Amino acid sequence: MTTSETTPDRASDRAPAGASDRATEDDGAVLFDRLQYQVAILARRVEQVRIGGVGDQRNSMDRAAFLLLHRLDRTGAVGVKALATAMGIDSSTVTRQVAPLVETGLVDRVPNPDDGRAVLLELSPRGRVRLEEVRASRQLLMRRLVADWPQPDQEQFCALLTRFNEAMQTYRPIDEAPRGDCGGSGS
Repeated sequence: MTTSETTPDRASDRAPAGASDRATEDDGAVLFDRLQYQVAILARRVEQVRIGGVGDQRNSMDRAAFLLLHRLDRTGAVGVKALATAMGIDSSTVTRQVAPLVETGLVDRVPNPDDGRAVLLELSPRGRVRLEEVRASRQLLMRRLVADWPQPDQEQFCALLTRFNEAMQTYRPIDEAPRGDCGGSGS
């Protein structure tokens, strides 16, 4: 990571030319330009760092698999629809993402005790071990990335990032124009 990409006082992080004029119209314009830029950098860097990782578990589990295994660890056995709802994705996506986890023995399909026709997804013993290995590796990476930060900064960053993720999860775009209306005359 180059300092010029992330340090606020660097030219590359400043608002584009003319932004100060816009800032008089919207005092947050410069701030939100910096924020959107830093989020874009974060999205790119997260994957680069995950691939670089640490220890034997570097680049060993993709984001979708990690999130599914983590959720199953927290919830226990659950149906596809409930898992999809909890993760904020559709059932077909869960089905597609779970298939390789079942094939590799990280997730088990178990009978639903309440409905003999249905199955539940459950973290297998092998999946639990694998998840703990990956968690330990990722925790070590996080420790290294913020090692020189004071403890209160680490806690505040985690709290603010959690809050930001929650805002993204609950965000619903506001339609500015009715669907199908592209500003034309309709003829």
